[in-house]
Amino acid sequence: MGVGRVEIVEVGPRDGLQNESRVLPVEDKLELIARSVAAGVRRIEAVSFVNPKRVPQMAGAEEVMAGVDRHSGVAYIGLVLNRRGLDRALAAGVDEVNVAIPATDGFCVRNQGCTVQEMLAVFADIAAAAQEAGTPVSATVSTAFGCPFDGETPPARVAEIAHRVADAGAVEVAIADTIGVGVPAQVADLVERVRAVAGQAVLRCHFHNTRNTGYANALAAHAHGVRVLDSSVGGFGGCPFAPAATGNIATEDLLYMLHRSGVRTGIDQGATAAVGDWLGARLGKEPPALLGRAGAFPAP
Repeated sequence: MGVGRVEIVEVGPRDGLQNESRVLPVEDKLELIARSVAAGVRRIEAVSFVNPKRVPQMAGAEEVMAGVDRHSGVAYIGLVLNRRGLDRALAAGVDEVNVAIPATDGFCVRNQGCTVQEMLAVFADIAAAAQEAGTPVSATVSTAFGCPFDGETPPARVAEIAHRVADAGAVEVAIADTIGVGVPAQVADLVERVRAVAGQAVLRCHFHNTRNTGYANALAAHAHGVRVLDSSVGGFGGCPFAPAATGNIATEDLLYMLHRSGVRTGIDQGATAAVGDWLGARLGKEPPALLGRAGAFPAP
């Protein structure tokens, strides 16, 4: 793979928690963020401005943003799905806004209550308002590799959505394997398709390890030039609206793979594994991540 650098976007405080049965208090969410920052993370998807009645784990977004350390050089990202969510995010002072746009109508209707075309119109409105406020906006194309309701996702559909959001002002476009069905050959294909239409937007990838392909997919994305990857400390995560969608790739396991491959991240993998263990204790379950159990090699 060679020496290089990859930026890790830690999504544990949002995607890592949203499907857990135990709802963490704001104090624990702030502790999770603080421990991740101490380990070296510099971009964190910290909150989601969705209706807490639908996703109870995401309650307290404003309180979390009010409590984070603003002097750490960290960019705090807020997920929004509509204009009301954007207004809340801007008022709370997020550094970046991320909008999820499913590639399939089956998932979009169940998750966001609208069709893909309607969501693209919502994104255009959000992007314009965010730009006016001086806040960068990114777009995550979810179910890009497959949908639990509509089956295979046509790659051309993913490229079309990526093109639309880039034209609307997305500074970063993420390709997300929401239910963990993708394989490296798909990653290579989609990355090239999206790169061809995304203009100046940065490419990012978001993988789940549902079928044990997440790390291979991350490596394939890097091999095809992607330098920003999402991951969740401890390997927790999943979508409450995607049946059987299990955890994200674990930040500590991803770090081990990248570091052993000569890639720099600026994040301490041992400290991150300790954060995963801490989070597992708070959630009352063993982290899916393996580094905390097996340890680093060679041993420190």
